[in-house]
Amino acid sequence: MVEKPYQWPDGAKLEEHSKRKHKILREYFSRYLTVRCQLPQQEKFRLAIVEGFAGAGKYSCGAPGSPLIFLEELKAAVDRFNIYRSANGLKPLEIECLLILNDANPQAIEILKTHVAPLLAEVRQNHPKLHISIEYRSDEFETAYPVIKQSLQQGRFRNVVFNLDQCGHSRVNRSTLIDIMRSYPSAEIFYTFAIESLLAFLRAKEPTALASQLAAIDLSETDLKNLEGGMNKKTWLGVAEKLVFGAFWSCAPFVSPFSINNPDGWRYWLIHFANSYRARQWYNDILHANSSFQAHYGRSGLDMLSYDPTHDSGALYLFDMSGRASAKDQLTADIPRLVSEFGDAIEVGTFYESIYNATPAHTDDIHSAIIDNPDLEVITEAGGERRKANTIVASDVIRIKTQRSFFPMFSIPPKARS
Repeated sequence: MVEKPYQWPDGAKLEEHSKRKHKILREYFSRYLTVRCQLPQQEKFRLAIVEGFAGAGKYSCGAPGSPLIFLEELKAAVDRFNIYRSANGLKPLEIECLLILNDANPQAIEILKTHVAPLLAEVRQNHPKLHISIEYRSDEFETAYPVIKQSLQQGRFRNVVFNLDQCGHSRVNRSTLIDIMRSYPSAEIFYTFAIESLLAFLRAKEPTALASQLAAIDLSETDLKNLEGGMNKKTWLGVAEKLVFGAFWSCAPFVSPFSINNPDGWRYWLIHFANSYRARQWYNDILHANSSFQAHYGRSGLDMLSYDPTHDSGALYLFDMSGRASAKDQLTADIPRLVSEFGDAIEVGTFYESIYNATPAHTDDIHSAIIDNPDLEVITEAGGERRKANTIVASDVIRIKTQRSFFPMFSIPPKARS
């Protein structure tokens, strides 16, 4: 696939996949700020945002690009938080943000400055509790990254969000993704690419690894080429998702390998990388609030990538109510089985750590599947029993009941039973 760079001076067209991606990014970032700024005792929050492929800031239709979306959400958040704090007798909260805007196209950066300047002036005049510093750069991302990293280290930023929205795939090395996730305790990355570019890259640079991944799902190179012509087929999505996860699973503890859902086929991927299960949990929930924006094909319980296209008839999961009903059915069987693999009990926080790289499910569906399960009980730190799904917390314990309806406590080998 040949990359088509945006023609920013003429006003770039906002494609449907970008529109969907921006809505998810906006809503997730709003939730991110809300969660990170919820402590009543907190009076300051510091973060850095890095736009690796910033663009010019606006599309031909007038819609904002991601740099402006981040600025708009920061303004809205600081106002929202401080109205609430004032009404509840709390001290005001200040947000300090370093925004690093990089694009390899110098012309795009110059246009971006003209769109950012009015917003920045308005922040300084009307939002005194929001402090924004901006660094503009114009380099290929891999060239810019060492300098960007130095700025982040000098500022001693721990909360860092990278938005890497590239045209193709090969402009960001996987070693750089790994370095980002390991360098900052609270790093998160939004990483966009075209699947054709990833496949072309793997063929040229890592043919052995690609062959191994194809063999694992019983596909040949010829089969893969045939699938590329039918990217609107559900089977293609299941195959591609495994390839994507296989390519990126080592970059972060939690990797969300879901495609942007498009009527003309699953060609673009928006991957979320995080170091914390909580971030993946929030991301899953945001996707359910935007059902049909991203797509998964396969299982919807706790083992989403176990789908085998040679044996299984998978299902399309669009994070909608139909998908959620299917997920809850699978979770009812999957959760007791997972708990039994630990013994007869597991702390909820540990349970979260073990599942959130392997499920697209909504938090509420997971909690309901636990509370409603006849073979499970949830015990509080004080020794009481939870009765409502929405009261479950990370310090609780999920335990298999002594009297079970049907779920076996131990898997006994057939010979041992006779």
